[in-house]
Amino acid sequence: MKFVVKTDVGMKRTVNEDRVDVFVRKDHRILAVVADGMGGHNAGDVASEIAISEFQKYFHAYNPSIVKAKDWLTYTFQSINQSIVRHSSITAGCEGMGTTLIAGLFENNKGLIAHVGDSRVYHVTKEKVQQITRDHSYVNVLIDSGEISEEQAKTHPKKNVLMKAVGTERTIHPDFFEVEFPQNSYFLFCTDGLSNKLSESFIQNILFSNKSLEQKGEDLVEEANKSGGEDNISLILLSNNAEEV
Repeated sequence: MKFVVKTDVGMKRTVNEDRVDVFVRKDHRILAVVADGMGGHNAGDVASEIAISEFQKYFHAYNPSIVKAKDWLTYTFQSINQSIVRHSSITAGCEGMGTTLIAGLFENNKGLIAHVGDSRVYHVTKEKVQQITRDHSYVNVLIDSGEISEEQAKTHPKKNVLMKAVGTERTIHPDFFEVEFPQNSYFLFCTDGLSNKLSESFIQNILFSNKSLEQKGEDLVEEANKSGGEDNISLILLSNNAEEV
Protein backbone atom coordinates (compact mmCIF):
# COMPACT_ATOMS: atom_id res chain seq x y z
CA MET A 1 0.00 0.00 0.00
CA LYS A 2 1.33 3.43 -1.00
CA PHE A 3 0.06 6.88 -0.14
CA VAL A 4 0.45 10.62 -0.64
CA VAL A 5 -0.69 13.42 1.66
CA LYS A 6 -1.52 16.91 0.40
CA THR A 7 -2.85 20.05 2.03
CA ASP A 8 -3.24 23.54 0.62
CA VAL A 9 -4.60 26.79 2.03
CA GLY A 10 -6.61 27.41 -1.15
CA MET A 11 -7.10 30.63 -3.08
CA LYS A 12 -9.20 32.66 -0.64
CA ARG A 13 -8.20 31.73 2.92
CA THR A 14 -5.19 33.03 4.84
CA VAL A 15 -5.13 30.23 7.46
CA ASN A 16 -5.15 26.49 6.78
CA GLU A 17 -7.48 24.90 9.34
CA ASP A 18 -7.08 21.41 7.83
CA ARG A 19 -4.74 18.82 9.28
CA VAL A 20 -4.03 15.51 7.54
CA ASP A 21 -1.49 12.76 8.13
CA VAL A 22 -0.75 9.06 7.69
CA PHE A 23 0.98 7.04 10.39
CA VAL A 24 2.65 3.66 9.78
CA ARG A 25 3.61 1.19 12.50
CA LYS A 26 6.24 -1.56 12.44
CA ASP A 27 3.45 -4.16 12.39
CA HIS A 28 2.37 -2.62 9.03
CA ARG A 29 -0.85 -1.14 10.35
CA ILE A 30 -1.62 2.17 8.69
CA LEU A 31 -3.74 5.00 10.08
CA ALA A 32 -5.01 7.78 7.80
CA VAL A 33 -6.47 10.81 9.59
CA VAL A 34 -8.24 13.90 8.22
CA ALA A 35 -9.44 16.82 10.35
CA ASP A 36 -11.05 20.02 9.04
CA GLY A 37 -11.22 22.72 11.70
CA MET A 38 -14.62 24.31 11.59
CA GLY A 39 -14.72 27.48 9.51
CA GLY A 40 -16.55 30.34 11.17
CA HIS A 41 -15.62 29.02 14.61
CA ASN A 42 -12.76 30.13 16.79
CA ALA A 43 -9.44 28.37 16.45
CA GLY A 44 -10.48 25.65 14.02
CA ASP A 45 -6.82 25.03 13.29
CA VAL A 46 -6.20 24.39 16.99
CA ALA A 47 -9.01 21.83 17.12
CA SER A 48 -7.77 19.96 14.06
CA GLU A 49 -4.19 20.00 15.34
CA ILE A 50 -5.29 18.48 18.66
CA ALA A 51 -7.17 15.76 16.77
CA ILE A 52 -4.22 14.72 14.62
CA SER A 53 -1.54 14.90 17.31
CA GLU A 54 -3.61 12.91 19.79
CA PHE A 55 -4.49 10.27 17.20
CA GLN A 56 -0.78 9.80 16.53
CA LYS A 57 -0.09 9.35 20.25
CA TYR A 58 -2.91 6.86 20.74
CA PHE A 59 -2.03 4.92 17.56
CA HIS A 60 1.54 4.25 18.64
CA ALA A 61 0.25 3.01 22.04
CA TYR A 62 -2.56 0.89 20.54
CA ASN A 63 -2.35 -2.83 21.38
CA PRO A 64 -4.58 -4.77 18.94
CA SER A 65 -4.14 -8.01 20.88
CA ILE A 66 -5.95 -6.44 23.84
CA VAL A 67 -8.39 -3.94 22.30
CA LYS A 68 -10.56 -4.45 19.21
CA ALA A 69 -10.13 -1.85 16.47
CA LYS A 70 -13.66 -0.47 16.78
CA ASP A 71 -13.36 -0.12 20.55
CA TRP A 72 -10.00 1.60 20.18
CA LEU A 73 -11.33 4.05 17.58
CA THR A 74 -14.41 4.77 19.71
CA TYR A 75 -12.25 5.46 22.76
CA THR A 76 -9.85 7.65 20.77
CA PHE A 77 -12.63 9.75 19.25
CA GLN A 78 -14.18 10.26 22.69
CA SER A 79 -10.83 11.18 24.24
CA ILE A 80 -10.05 13.68 21.49
CA ASN A 81 -13.53 15.15 21.81
CA GLN A 82 -12.98 15.67 25.54
CA SER A 83 -9.57 17.26 24.92
CA ILE A 84 -11.02 19.77 22.47
CA VAL A 85 -13.98 20.57 24.72
CA ARG A 86 -11.62 21.07 27.67
CA HIS A 87 -9.19 23.22 25.67
CA SER A 88 -11.98 25.42 24.33
CA SER A 89 -13.35 25.96 27.83
CA ILE A 90 -10.08 27.17 29.37
CA THR A 91 -8.34 28.92 26.45
CA ALA A 92 -9.13 32.47 25.40
CA GLY A 93 -10.20 32.69 21.77
CA CYS A 94 -10.96 28.99 21.45
CA GLU A 95 -14.54 28.89 22.67
CA GLY A 96 -16.80 26.94 20.31
CA MET A 97 -14.04 25.43 18.21
CA GLY A 98 -14.54 22.05 16.59
CA THR A 99 -13.41 19.82 13.77
CA THR A 100 -14.53 17.12 11.39
CA LEU A 101 -12.60 13.92 11.91
CA ILE A 102 -12.07 10.78 9.84
CA ALA A 103 -9.71 7.96 10.78
CA GLY A 104 -9.06 4.94 8.59
CA LEU A 105 -7.24 1.99 10.15
CA PHE A 106 -5.87 -0.47 7.56
CA GLU A 107 -4.26 -3.88 7.85
CA ASN A 108 -3.84 -6.62 5.21
CA ASN A 109 -6.09 -4.94 2.63
CA LYS A 110 -8.93 -4.52 5.10
CA GLY A 111 -9.92 -1.30 6.80
CA LEU A 112 -12.16 0.23 9.43
CA ILE A 113 -13.18 3.85 8.99
CA ALA A 114 -14.57 6.09 11.75
CA HIS A 115 -16.23 9.32 10.71
CA VAL A 116 -17.70 12.54 12.12
CA GLY A 117 -18.56 15.63 10.04
CA ASP A 118 -18.50 16.32 6.31
CA SER A 119 -14.99 15.34 5.29
CA ARG A 120 -15.29 12.29 3.06
CA VAL A 121 -13.84 8.94 2.06
CA TYR A 122 -14.24 7.54 -1.45
CA HIS A 123 -13.30 4.13 -2.79
CA VAL A 124 -12.36 4.43 -6.46
CA THR A 125 -12.02 1.68 -9.05
CA LYS A 126 -12.00 1.80 -12.85
CA GLU A 127 -15.65 0.78 -12.77
CA LYS A 128 -17.10 3.12 -10.15
CA VAL A 129 -16.62 5.72 -7.41
CA GLN A 130 -18.26 4.86 -4.10
CA GLN A 131 -18.66 7.46 -1.35
CA ILE A 132 -18.08 5.48 1.83
CA THR A 133 -18.99 8.13 4.41
CA ARG A 134 -22.20 10.13 4.66
CA ASP A 135 -21.98 13.80 5.61
CA HIS A 136 -23.34 14.78 9.01
CA SER A 137 -24.91 17.87 7.47
CA TYR A 138 -28.16 19.81 7.59
CA VAL A 139 -28.90 19.14 3.93
CA ASN A 140 -28.64 15.39 4.46
CA VAL A 141 -31.32 15.69 7.14
CA LEU A 142 -33.50 17.45 4.54
CA ILE A 143 -32.76 14.72 2.00
CA ASP A 144 -33.67 11.98 4.48
CA SER A 145 -36.97 13.71 5.27
CA GLY A 146 -37.78 14.07 1.56
CA GLU A 147 -37.78 17.89 1.65
CA ILE A 148 -35.06 18.28 -0.99
CA SER A 149 -33.33 16.08 -3.55
CA GLU A 150 -29.63 15.21 -3.64
CA GLU A 151 -29.29 17.48 -6.67
CA GLN A 152 -30.87 20.40 -4.78
CA ALA A 153 -28.55 19.74 -1.83
CA LYS A 154 -25.51 20.55 -3.98
CA THR A 155 -26.51 24.23 -4.20
CA HIS A 156 -28.47 24.60 -0.95
CA PRO A 157 -27.46 27.77 0.99
CA LYS A 158 -26.95 25.70 4.16
CA LYS A 159 -24.99 22.86 2.55
CA ASN A 160 -22.00 23.49 4.82
CA VAL A 161 -23.94 23.51 8.09
CA LEU A 162 -22.82 20.56 10.22
CA MET A 163 -25.08 18.59 12.53
CA LYS A 164 -22.20 16.79 14.20
CA ALA A 165 -18.55 17.67 14.85
CA VAL A 166 -15.80 16.73 17.27
CA GLY A 167 -15.43 19.17 20.18
CA THR A 168 -18.84 20.81 20.01
CA GLU A 169 -20.69 18.36 22.28
CA ARG A 170 -19.81 16.61 25.52
CA THR A 171 -19.89 13.18 23.88
CA ILE A 172 -19.37 11.98 20.31
CA HIS A 173 -20.35 8.81 18.49
CA PRO A 174 -18.64 8.27 15.12
CA ASP A 175 -20.11 6.28 12.26
CA PHE A 176 -18.16 3.14 11.32
CA PHE A 177 -17.56 1.49 7.96
CA GLU A 178 -15.76 -1.79 7.31
CA VAL A 179 -14.05 -1.78 3.91
CA GLU A 180 -12.04 -4.04 1.62
CA PHE A 181 -9.06 -2.69 -0.30
CA PRO A 182 -8.78 -4.73 -3.51
CA GLN A 183 -5.85 -4.38 -5.89
CA ASN A 184 -5.94 -1.67 -8.56
CA SER A 185 -8.10 0.65 -6.48
CA TYR A 186 -7.78 3.78 -4.35
CA PHE A 187 -9.11 5.23 -1.14
CA LEU A 188 -9.40 9.02 -1.21
CA PHE A 189 -9.80 10.82 2.14
CA CYS A 190 -10.53 14.52 1.65
CA THR A 191 -11.95 17.68 3.17
CA ASP A 192 -14.90 19.47 1.60
CA GLY A 193 -12.55 21.94 -0.05
CA LEU A 194 -11.91 19.13 -2.52
CA SER A 195 -15.22 17.24 -2.60
CA ASN A 196 -17.24 20.44 -3.15
CA LYS A 197 -15.20 21.29 -6.23
CA LEU A 198 -14.54 18.07 -8.15
CA SER A 199 -17.08 15.60 -9.50
CA GLU A 200 -16.66 11.89 -8.81
CA SER A 201 -16.07 11.18 -12.50
CA PHE A 202 -13.38 13.88 -12.67
CA ILE A 203 -11.63 12.38 -9.63
CA GLN A 204 -11.81 8.94 -11.22
CA ASN A 205 -10.25 10.20 -14.45
CA ILE A 206 -7.32 11.74 -12.57
CA LEU A 207 -6.69 8.63 -10.48
CA PHE A 208 -6.62 6.35 -13.50
CA SER A 209 -4.41 8.60 -15.60
CA ASN A 210 -0.87 7.50 -16.47
CA LYS A 211 0.79 9.60 -13.80
CA SER A 212 2.60 8.92 -10.54
CA LEU A 213 0.63 8.79 -7.30
CA GLU A 214 2.37 11.98 -6.21
CA GLN A 215 1.30 13.80 -9.36
CA LYS A 216 -2.28 12.57 -9.03
CA GLY A 217 -2.47 14.11 -5.57
CA GLU A 218 -1.03 17.37 -6.86
CA ASP A 219 -3.48 17.40 -9.77
CA LEU A 220 -6.49 16.99 -7.48
CA VAL A 221 -5.43 19.96 -5.36
CA GLU A 222 -4.60 22.06 -8.43
CA GLU A 223 -7.97 21.38 -10.05
CA ALA A 224 -9.86 22.24 -6.85
CA ASN A 225 -7.99 25.56 -6.76
CA LYS A 226 -8.78 26.18 -10.44
CA SER A 227 -12.45 25.66 -9.60
CA GLY A 228 -12.37 28.51 -7.08
CA GLY A 229 -10.36 27.29 -4.12
CA GLU A 230 -12.58 29.09 -1.63
CA ASP A 231 -11.72 26.65 1.15
CA ASN A 232 -8.67 24.79 2.39
CA ILE A 233 -8.00 21.67 0.29
CA SER A 234 -6.60 18.49 1.82
CA LEU A 235 -6.39 14.84 0.87
CA ILE A 236 -4.88 11.48 1.59
CA LEU A 237 -4.66 9.17 -1.42
CA LEU A 238 -4.07 5.50 -0.64
CA SER A 239 -3.18 3.19 -3.52
CA ASN A 240 -3.22 -0.57 -3.79
CA ASN A 241 -1.61 -0.48 -7.22
CA ALA A 242 1.94 -1.36 -8.21
CA GLU A 243 2.66 2.20 -9.35
CA GLU A 244 5.51 4.38 -8.17
CA VAL A 245 4.84 7.19 -5.71
